[in-house]
Amino acid sequence: MIFDKLINYLKLDKQEFIFQFNSHPNYPSALAFSDTLNFLGVKNDAYQLDKEYWDELPEEFIAIVDNAFSLVKKSGSNYSVYSEKAKTLGKEELYKNSTDFVLLFEKTENIENKTSFNFKPILYAVFAVILIYSFIYQGLLEAIFNLLSLAGVYISLELFNQKFGNTSTVIGSICGGAPATQTANSCDRIIKQDKTSILGLKFSDFSLIYFTGLAILGLFLPATAYIVKGFTFVSILAIGYSLYIQAFVEKTFCRVCLLIISILVGQLVISAFFFQNLSFGVGALLLTVILWAMIFSAVMYFNTLLEQKEELQKTNAKNLRFKRNYELFKSQLLEKEKVEFQDTETFSVGKKDARLRISIISNPYCGFCKDGHKLAESLLKKYPEDVSLQMRFNYTPERSNEKYDALISDLTHIYNNKPEKEFLHAVEEWFETRDEKRINILSGGVPTTENLNSLTQMTVENSNAGLNFTPILVINGYQFPEKYDREDIVFFVDELIEDDEI
Repeated sequence: MIFDKLINYLKLDKQEFIFQFNSHPNYPSALAFSDTLNFLGVKNDAYQLDKEYWDELPEEFIAIVDNAFSLVKKSGSNYSVYSEKAKTLGKEELYKNSTDFVLLFEKTENIENKTSFNFKPILYAVFAVILIYSFIYQGLLEAIFNLLSLAGVYISLELFNQKFGNTSTVIGSICGGAPATQTANSCDRIIKQDKTSILGLKFSDFSLIYFTGLAILGLFLPATAYIVKGFTFVSILAIGYSLYIQAFVEKTFCRVCLLIISILVGQLVISAFFFQNLSFGVGALLLTVILWAMIFSAVMYFNTLLEQKEELQKTNAKNLRFKRNYELFKSQLLEKEKVEFQDTETFSVGKKDARLRISIISNPYCGFCKDGHKLAESLLKKYPEDVSLQMRFNYTPERSNEKYDALISDLTHIYNNKPEKEFLHAVEEWFETRDEKRINILSGGVPTTENLNSLTQMTVENSNAGLNFTPILVINGYQFPEKYDREDIVFFVDELIEDDEI
């Protein structure tokens, strides 16, 4: 499934969305789609709603249109639909092509949108430098030749990326369709049916190697004209092979392939008729051999790396579908005996009657506890009406020292005398800075002498329950399963909140 327009409209990270959706145990269901949006910060509720009530829906909602999850936005008497591509439908056409499934969403302001590194600005900058150099320091025909090489590099890069599942707007435009429809057009058919394989590289990969090499050799024109001319004549073989495959094997023509052929023909004409007074130099030949070897090795390296990454993502997605199965998680959670804490008030924050009660057994001086607290507090922040949190610090006066006594006393003073928000801030500040003086300032700046008996008793409870190591998460009295990473809890929070058996 492709959701390019929908993902872009919601400003979500595409790779993260696809990975989380594909790894959901109920993939590719509506539940998997809804849970993925929730996980990425887009709160939503799903309904089966008859069309007669659709006029009452908000301006934006998600529906299944033409068998694809789509964002629907009212636009006057029509509807803008964003999914595989953006399109406008009339009311009757929308109702006819959609199911009764409706998903109402609310995008929160504090979504963490992790965007991957975008190399294109750097690529454009390199292209600009090459073109400026060519038009200033070289002849017009040499500059045009380099321009054609860069065009070939760009198109070949788009094809290279598309091979690993990254849809290309440029290729889609050339082929006469949106990225989502590329799977059905002749371009995609020709490219994917490419049987060429030399050291794992396809015919389209050699296009990237060829044009990159010519783009660099073109900077040394006219010194490299003899070699460049030789390569352009060799490209006749590639042109003939491509036309044969399109005309006689697949019996359909690929626009992007024809565009690349046009570039090759243009370079062939320029080199054949205008690159004169050619001289052959050993230095130019040596440069060419080294250059082509480096480019070939680089493309082969990245091709192998991306293939391994793609395979790993597919494997991880399959494994996570199993691991993220709630019933399996629940069976592991209930495997150990339930712990009944007597003290559920000390250092307890959040809604007191929340459905999901999380306890974190930790120690302020435990290095691993920082991430555990950060995770627990993020759940408290994300589900303020459904989650409560108790911080059960292990504290034994006989084993403590003056610094620890003062720190625990200051935290207790803040908890007892200041708003909950300030206590949470103090805990966060401690794990970030590990500065006792800073916590003392937050407590008022003077030594505190709070009664710490409740923490001592809480530590005894932890020990009696066998909860000695830190950090440990306890969910509604059940210790978080050791077979799962603590971070995996984010996948099960919604089910845990709704589960009356836990």
